[in-house]
Amino acid sequence: MARWKKPTKEEILENRRTLAERARTGGLLLPGAVADIRKGFGMTQEEFAKTLSLTRRQVAEIEAGTANPTLETLERMGRLFGFGVGFVPKARL
Repeated sequence: MARWKKPTKEEILENRRTLAERARTGGLLLPGAVADIRKGFGMTQEEFAKTLSLTRRQVAEIEAGTANPTLETLERMGRLFGFGVGFVPKARL
């Protein structure tokens, strides 16, 4: 497996713009959104966990969809990026 490379400042800014657009259009969904937000900051799981007062394992399980994070945890994650947690209506077919 390839070793993770920290993104450049320009890549981080582009990642954040992309995430913000996905959030605006309702395309930022759990559990993938957690990894995308973390990577948008250019953080490892360990760094992200420390920022949120979680363990690396908790972050990994949330990203894998095997954990059931509390609303408080989700709000802390979203707040880092200026996001709130809420319901988004599904598009009608």
